[in-house]
Amino acid sequence: MATYKVTVATGDMVEAGTNNSISITLVGSYGESRQTTVPFLFQPGKDKSLSVHCGQDLGPIVLIRLHKWRLFLEDAWFCKDVRVTAPNGTLYRFPCYQWLEGVTTVEVREGSGKKLVDDKLQILKEHRRRELAARQEAYRWKNFAHGWPRCLSVDSIFELDSNIQFSSIRATNFTGFLIFQGASHFLSGFLLRRTSWNSLDEMRTIFSRTQGRDIGGCLACCPLPLPLH
Repeated sequence: MATYKVTVATGDMVEAGTNNSISITLVGSYGESRQTTVPFLFQPGKDKSLSVHCGQDLGPIVLIRLHKWRLFLEDAWFCKDVRVTAPNGTLYRFPCYQWLEGVTTVEVREGSGKKLVDDKLQILKEHRRRELAARQEAYRWKNFAHGWPRCLSVDSIFELDSNIQFSSIRATNFTGFLIFQGASHFLSGFLLRRTSWNSLDEMRTIFSRTQGRDIGGCLACCPLPLPLH
């Protein structure tokens, strides 16, 4: 009998936790564990630990499988990472950093940064092949118009996977920055200007008020409009 200690970490962003059922399978070079349910509710920014009992030593843990399925309503979950401690004390880290939505199984490799030539096990080679195929499907390109740069082959950002979309936090900061800049330009008389510029120096004044200030950094902490000095 071999017992592995598993710690599952949930991201600390809003609504990262879930009430859906989560289970885990450990995959080692000698075999894999049974699918084990994580008997906890997942809360944002919290770690949950459990023991996974196996009939034999699995050898070096090369990847894990996270299984998610609905209990009643869909409740997406953001997994930060998973840490597995083997019976001999060896610690394996599995960085995930992605949303799990719907009924799904996600495979995560051990975070050692290995190259293709380092994959000796067939299960790792197959995992890399599936991952590449999934990315090729997600990032398909199309021509928007003749002579224009190519763009993603989607009609809306909402067609993209949640892990590809711009995060809500960064989108809020970006929107706040646009509002701040628009208000600044409006008060400066540039936003609705209908006449031509008189000189390059006059055009430079539109940027002079923000020189030397880290506007993006300020908005990351406070997305509300800030006074100019």
